[in-house]
Amino acid sequence: MKKAVTWVSLVLFALALSAPALAQLPDFTGLVERVSPAVVNISAQRSSERGARRGAQEPSPEEMPEFFRRFFGQPGAPQMPQQRTSMGTGFLISADGYVITNHHVVDGANEIYVRLTDRRELKAELVGSDAQTDIAVLKVEGRGLPYLRTGNSRELKPGQWVVAIGSPFGFENSVTAGIVSAVGRASFDPSQQYVPFIQTDVAINRGNSGGPLLNTDGEVIGVNSQIYSNTGGFMGVSFSIPVEIAMRSADQLKEKGYVSRGLLGVNIQEVNRDAARALGMERPMGAAVTGFSEGSAAEKAGIQIQDVIVAFEGEEIRSASDLPPLVGLTEPGSKATVTVIRDGKRRNFEVVIGEAPRPDSQASTAGGAPAAGNPLGIVVEDLSAEQREALGIEAGQGVLVRDLEPQVAMASGLRMGDVILMVGRSKVGSAMAFAELTRELPAGEPVLLLVRRGEATQFITVTPDGE
Repeated sequence: MKKAVTWVSLVLFALALSAPALAQLPDFTGLVERVSPAVVNISAQRSSERGARRGAQEPSPEEMPEFFRRFFGQPGAPQMPQQRTSMGTGFLISADGYVITNHHVVDGANEIYVRLTDRRELKAELVGSDAQTDIAVLKVEGRGLPYLRTGNSRELKPGQWVVAIGSPFGFENSVTAGIVSAVGRASFDPSQQYVPFIQTDVAINRGNSGGPLLNTDGEVIGVNSQIYSNTGGFMGVSFSIPVEIAMRSADQLKEKGYVSRGLLGVNIQEVNRDAARALGMERPMGAAVTGFSEGSAAEKAGIQIQDVIVAFEGEEIRSASDLPPLVGLTEPGSKATVTVIRDGKRRNFEVVIGEAPRPDSQASTAGGAPAAGNPLGIVVEDLSAEQREALGIEAGQGVLVRDLEPQVAMASGLRMGDVILMVGRSKVGSAMAFAELTRELPAGEPVLLLVRRGEATQFITVTPDGE
């Protein structure tokens, strides 16, 4: 009998110990009710030509049985444009209808729709998009719309509770929660070197992209962007873009249509234990300078190869991946103090920060959906130096047709891969210039485009639809 009483006492004692811990678990119901109306579902429609790209394992039409030919089409038959729709998440950042989402959610979209929690569906215009921070800004018509407040991701610490709201696999306004696993993570995607990601164990899946990561006060502290997975599904490692970087990109996209970044102009690598000893350092840290880009701001300031950058504007550089985000956030043309270790001694250099070149994907309205102020229904992007050289086109001339509405292609004969040299009587040398020239074109009035295709130059007439 005494033994039975002892076991009962132990169980009751264990329950008593666990009760306070259970009582401390957060209740997110009030937070979710308050912020959910500002979280939106995004539908991005892209046109593609059926059969345009045949996979290496796909049989040729001649090898297909008759049954499959009915679905894949006859050899030589006209290929009809088809619509593909991708789903994602976004959130309102102002009462007048500005929405933040991921660049990869809306990249290349012909039409974008935003659905609110009250089931309203609004057509959105792409204000601008930036691949390197994976941020896009949309605009929907409306007043007095609910929007989210922003918090401070710099105050985040591992172990803090966070909440995500999104549309995984199309299940709208799904709520998941977890903790911050780490901060300042470098992306496994080298194109996103400017983002010190927030790592969490919040369940993020396809469709969550672009949704908010919230603190327990209901403030946005990140934009959900990536997962690390061997299967394509959630495995406990999710990454979010810090809200400060997202909002800085959004502000610049709204103001000037692209994101400008600071540039130090150095090639860097990690410092391991052996390299630290060889360079006269007490411990491995910082970013070792291995080279410079042409006209480098760092080289002009006196920084040398084998210098190890250990601080930027007083911020410690523990790893090489810490440096690009700090430099990228610095205003081009401003001065910054760079601390290096050379021959075992610390030295400070004052550097005038340069401006990083903009990739082709930063084409603002012209680099995304044609609906964004472009009545011609044509998506263009800047030509790279290699493309200009191959086509024999001088710098400052022409833009590449990246995508266009199927009906525009059928009516005008314009094709993807064409280079537009002039709109009317005006020369066009950038995607931004193309957007400006086409934004106010009157509906129903044909406009003449001078187009380069291969080695031939011709005029093509396109009529704005007014949408």
